Formats: sequence, C-alpha cells, structure tokens
Amino acid sequence: MNKFPLWIRKNWSTVIMIAVLILLWVNPDAKAWVMRQMISTGLFNSKIEEKTKESSLVPPNFSVKNENGEITETSQLRGKVVFINFWASWCPPCRAEFPSVQKFYDAYKTNQNLVFLTVNLDDEMILGKNYLQKEKFTIPFVVPDSSIPKELYSGSLPTTVILDKTGKIRMHHSGMADYSKDSFYQEIEQLLKE
Repeated sequence: MNKFPLWIRKNWSTVIMIAVLILLWVNPDAKAWVMRQMISTGLFNSKIEEKTKESSLVPPNFSVKNENGEITETSQLRGKVVFINFWASWCPPCRAEFPSVQKFYDAYKTNQNLVFLTVNLDDEMILGKNYLQKEKFTIPFVVPDSSIPKELYSGSLPTTVILDKTGKIRMHHSGMADYSKDSFYQEIEQLLKE
C-alpha cells in the first residue's frame, strides 16, 4: 500500500495528464473550451466567396419552424442575407463556436437585411432551448420543418451556410469557426451592399 503514494509522487505529471484526458473525454464543456481556444488562433476561419456565375448555387427551398410553430421558408428570404448555422447541444465543436455566433448576432440583430437561422438538430427541441438558456445565449433558434437539402447540410456539425440576397450560397463551412472577427464582419458588410 505504501508504494502507491510513492508512485504518484514520482509520476505526478502523468497522473495530471491522465486526469485532464479523462475530463476532456467525458465533459463536452471541457472539449468545447479547448476547441474555443483553437478557434481563437484564427486557423478555423471561414471565408465568404466572391460572386461568380459558376460558384454560386441556389439550393432547394428549405423550411424551418421556431418554438412558437411559426414557419419560415428560405425562398421567402430573398432580398436578405441569410446566416444559417446547423448545430446541436451535445456537439462540442458547436458549443465551441456558439459564443462567436452569439456575438455576431448581437452585432447585427437590428439589421433588417440579415436573417439568422440557427437550426437546432437535437432530437428534441427542448434540449436546444435548455442549452441556450443555461449558457444565457439570446439568439433565436429554429428546427427543420422539411427535409434539409444536401446542398446546405450533409451531416457534419456544425455547418454554416450564408445565402446572398439572391438566395445563392456564398459560404458553406463544415466544422467550427469564429464568426466574431472583424474580417468576417467586413465580408458580411460587403454582402449586405450587393
């Protein structure tokens, strides 16, 4: 029995590393914190594409519904820039990028020419709502009301898509990113002017 405390003293750094790895393995908030630090490096930034005939695709119509049951179709949003973010409360990369999505929303929520569709893909709507309330996020969320076109979402969370005012896809980013950077805001401003 006396050997175990001696072993811990000799291998304290290994014990700490194992404890940290176990924490990261079992705790989604810990994973999200590490991923948020990675996002802050700028390695995971997304970029809005320049408008060209070939690169822009108009996806099929897609409808979503908010918690009050009100339905919105993407085809109704022509004339506005549409920010679509597919996420789930159990997804650590989604949790990692959500503070930047909230910051982006806070900066543009009064702009009538920009629509936010944060599409929750949890099995039950209440799971997404509880997560947002727990973290004190105020961005409104929606759930799919029709099948999601593969042009918008192919199964990777998080996925973010930006549609320009004509309904064409100008950005499609799978994986986490930082949407609170000035460079991203400048790209959004450019889209809003088109």
